[in-house]
Amino acid sequence: MTPVAIRSGLDRLLDDVRRLKHRRYALLCHQASLSRDGVHAHLALAATEPATALLAPEHGFYGVEQDMEAAPDERDPWTGAPVISLYGEDVSSLRPRPDVFDGCDLLVIDLQDVGARYYTFAASAVWAAEVALAAGCEVWILDRPNPLGGRDVEGNLPDPDFASFVGAFRMPQRHGLTLAEIVLLEARRRRWDAALLTVFEVEGWRREHTWRDTGWPWTAPSPNMPSPETAAVYPGLCLFEATTVSEGRGTTRPFHLLGTPGADAPALAGRCRARLEAAGLTGVSVVPAMFRPQFQKHAGSVCAGVELRVGNAPVVRPVRLGFELLLAFRDVLGPAFDWRAEPYEFVADTPAIDLLAGTDRFRLALDEPAARERWYASWGGEESEFRAERESVLLYS
Repeated sequence: MTPVAIRSGLDRLLDDVRRLKHRRYALLCHQASLSRDGVHAHLALAATEPATALLAPEHGFYGVEQDMEAAPDERDPWTGAPVISLYGEDVSSLRPRPDVFDGCDLLVIDLQDVGARYYTFAASAVWAAEVALAAGCEVWILDRPNPLGGRDVEGNLPDPDFASFVGAFRMPQRHGLTLAEIVLLEARRRRWDAALLTVFEVEGWRREHTWRDTGWPWTAPSPNMPSPETAAVYPGLCLFEATTVSEGRGTTRPFHLLGTPGADAPALAGRCRARLEAAGLTGVSVVPAMFRPQFQKHAGSVCAGVELRVGNAPVVRPVRLGFELLLAFRDVLGPAFDWRAEPYEFVADTPAIDLLAGTDRFRLALDEPAARERWYASWGGEESEFRAERESVLLYS
C-alpha cells in the first residue's frame, strides 16, 4: 500500500502554534512525541512558548527506564524545565500532585499509544487530565495513530474488581481507539466539561490504517516496543508478564521470544502451532528458539522456547493468540509452569494474570476446557457492547 499522508496532532498544533503564545502549560509527553521533522514536542513547542513543567509517564521522559522501574523527578538538560515523574515508588505517584498545575492554565498531552488495554500511557493521560481539570486548567490532546488500526476490537471487558494501572478502563484488551478517543470516552463516563477539552486530530488517518500504512518511521514509545510488529502481538503476549516464562525482555526481540531454562524448544513450538491451528489463528508462525536474556527473568541463563514471526500483522488476533500460547506452555512445561508471585504494577493481593485478563475466569478455567470456551464465546457480546459505547467518541472514519 502507498503510504498515506498524515499529520499528527503535534504537527497540526505547530502549524497554528500562536495559540500557545503566553499560555502557561504543562506538557505530558515522552521520547516518541516527535514532529514530522523529528523534533521532540517539548523543543518544538518551546520555540514559541516553553512549558512550565514536563510530565513523564512510565519509563521516564526519555524512555530509558525498564518496566516497573521508578523514574525520578529531574530537570530537562535542553530547556531547564522541571521533569515530574508520573511513575515513582508507589501508586500515589501515578497521578500528578495538584500543585504541579499551580500557575498553569493548560495541560498538553502528546503520547504514542500502542492499542492495548495494558499499555499504561492512556491511564497516565486520563488521570493527569483529571487532576488538571480539577485545578482549573484546559486540556489539549495531540492525537497520534493507533499502530494496530482502529477497526478491530478483541477481548473481554474487565471486571471492576480487577481494575489496576494495566486495566484502568472498561475496554477490551485490543480497543481500536486512539489516545484522544480513550480520553474522550473517559471524559464522557466521568462527565467532564467538554468545553475544557480540545483534540488536535491526526489529519489523513483512517481506521483501516496500521502503522506500516502511515509510512512514518517507528520510534519505540517504551524500551520493549522496538517495532510495529511487536505492537501487533503485544495485546496477547503481554500476558506472559504474569508468568515465570521470559517474554523476551532483556533481548533484542521482546514479546517475540518466549522461553525458560531447560525447556524442550521443539516440543513447545509444536504445541504452540497445534493450539494456534485448532483456534484458527493466522498471521504468525512459530519456530523453536534459544536465547539468553541480559536482564529481568532468567537473566544470564539460556532459555529454550519459541520465536513468533509476524507474517501478516493485520490478520493477527493477538488476544486469543496470547491465551492460547499460555496454554501451550502450560501443556508442555507442566509443574514447571508457574504464575508471577511478585507484586505487579503496585498490586500485591491479586495475581498478575487476573489483572491483565481483567478477570479470574481464565485462571480458574485452566483445567476446564469447556468453561474456557464459554469465556472465549462471551467476548463477542462484550466486544459488541464496547463497539456501541465507543461509537460516540470516534474521531476518524
